[in-house]
Amino acid sequence: MRTVFLDTVGLLATWDASDQWHAAALQVYETMLAQRLPVITSTFVMLECGNAAARRPYRSTVARFREHMEAAGRLLVPTDDDCKAAWTAYAQRTVADAGIVDHVSFTLMRRMGIEEVFSNDRHFKAAGFQTMF
Repeated sequence: MRTVFLDTVGLLATWDASDQWHAAALQVYETMLAQRLPVITSTFVMLECGNAAARRPYRSTVARFREHMEAAGRLLVPTDDDCKAAWTAYAQRTVADAGIVDHVSFTLMRRMGIEEVFSNDRHFKAAGFQTMF
């Protein structure tokens, strides 16, 4: 069964009803749940989500979601090698202007053999991954 990587863009769009991608993200997320697709994310993505939600009403939802993902064994902690590879790609601008957290996500996804990402971030497409909305 395929596994989906959860990106910050998709998660925030799901939680934030005012996000321009909310409806599309929510529809895809509900489909993933109905299909019982395995999902994973990283501690770095959760840090980004936590930072973005710090002053938002869904702050506690983000914290509970992180706890759930950790308890389910679905929260990846990037290794030193993952971080080194990501920083190398970042420095070489392998995916134009992608940020370092995206590069860490690309590295993790490649290591895990994951091709789909719950996001519409163009950087994932540019890196060769399939976005879901």
